[in-house]
Order: sequence, then structure tokens, then C-alpha cells
Amino acid sequence: MTIARRSPPARATARTALAIAFATAALWRSALAGPPFLTDDPEPVDYHHSEFYVFATDDQTADGRSVALPAFEYNEGFWPQMQFHLVVPYAESLPRSGAIATGIGDVELGIKVRLLEETADRPQVGIFPMAELPTGSARAGLGNGQTWWRLPIWAQKTLGPWETYGGGGYVVNHAPGQRSYAFAGWLVQRDVGPKWTLGAEVFDQGADLVGGRGRTILNLGGYYAVTPTFDVLFSGGRSVAGAMHTVAYLGLYWTWGGASQYAAAASTAAPPRWSLARR
Repeated sequence: MTIARRSPPARATARTALAIAFATAALWRSALAGPPFLTDDPEPVDYHHSEFYVFATDDQTADGRSVALPAFEYNEGFWPQMQFHLVVPYAESLPRSGAIATGIGDVELGIKVRLLEETADRPQVGIFPMAELPTGSARAGLGNGQTWWRLPIWAQKTLGPWETYGGGGYVVNHAPGQRSYAFAGWLVQRDVGPKWTLGAEVFDQGADLVGGRGRTILNLGGYYAVTPTFDVLFSGGRSVAGAMHTVAYLGLYWTWGGASQYAAAASTAAPPRWSLARR
């Protein structure tokens, strides 16, 4: 469902309104990645384990603002070293000129596969291909208008309380007004006591609009472990180069499932903070 709340100025042409819709759809897409960050990791959910997020995102530029509230993410370890991924957002497009619209956004489907386990001498490595289905209205700025693909490869290494991961890939998008582009990101985070984990990332992507500019975003965030199976996640940042974006994420996270190799290993160590597989 799409609800128009404000009529565009009479001088706005159909071409201008369509360009605004494309731009705000691009803002929404850039907000979805590895919660609470834009960079993702190669670690799938443990076999027979599940994750569920309720979250909100905000992305502001000079052209407008794109919000997801609420949005839902579900991840399932359906096979050893493999994870099913689903995101269903309720989106709001708020261009600086033009109609405000709300409704379902583009639904995201993906499969994360770990290709290499981490050892003392090498990082773990995985792929996480995703398809964005055109369930949101492109005309209203809530979606892309065509299915597009995100094809990344990620690596991760843990060093005591420190964890670092990143990588990059390519987006394939042939919708009108859009363009395909490369992206890359890297993140460093650290456990700060048994409850807090804090991190920082740099994320760069090329221009996703015809005639647009890429951007490099510096993002800070982390999560707080309320219980062993429930976390609060948060992040915020802005562009340091290219097109200006100010981004934010706030989410609630639950996990459940049978005992895993990680939980079994953690039972002999204290505290078991790192045992919560995420994304």
C-alpha cells in the first residue's frame, strides 16, 4: 500500500518526480546490510539456529530522507555452513519536494555460505549473494522497480577481544535510471566487558544512479547484550567523501536454537559473549 500525503508543486514535472523517486529508492537500498553496519561478515547462523531482528533505518541526503520503520529480518541456519536470509521492510519516502509515500519496500532474499573456516593462520571467508525483489513502488520512491542483485565476498579474523571483517563485491542493477556499481567495506570491533561490543567501519560504493556520485561513509556503532539471547544494536555515521549521506540504525535482536559447536566451546570459557552468531 502506498499513501500519498502531500501533492508536489505544480511546477514539478513528471520527469523530476520520477528522478526523486529513483533517488529515494537508492537511499533505502544503501541502508540494508549487516546489522548494525553497512559492512557484512562471512559467518552464517549456526545449523538449526535462528535469528530475528526488528529494526529501523534512516538515510538523509540533500534530496530527501528514506526511513524503514518497522523492518523485519529473519535468518535461519538451514544447513551446515549455510544461512537463509529474509528482510521485509515497511518504508517511508520523504523527498524535500514531492509527495511523501509509505508502504512495503523491496523484499530482500539471500543465502550466506561459509567457504573457509577460520584458523590460527587464515581468516574465515564466505559469500552472501542477495536478490532485492521489486515489491515496493518505484514511482513512490519505495523500491527499485526491477529485481537487482548484490554479489559480495567477505572475510573475518578474530584476535582475542578484537574482531575485524570486510570485503566487497558488485551490485547488478539494470532498472531505469539506475546503474551497477562496486562496493567495499572494512570494520574493526572490540568486546568492552561482558555486555558491550563497539566498532567502527569505512564503507565505499560507486554511483548507483545515472549521473549520480558514489560515497564513502564512516560509521560507528555496536550492540549491548541484554541477555544471552537478546541484544540491542545501534549505529550512526555520515559520508566523508562523495555524495553526502547521514545514516542511522537501531534494532532489537533475538536468537534461539539447539546447542552448537560455538556454544559448546563457550561453556568452558568465561564470559561467553562471542558465542552469539550474528547475520
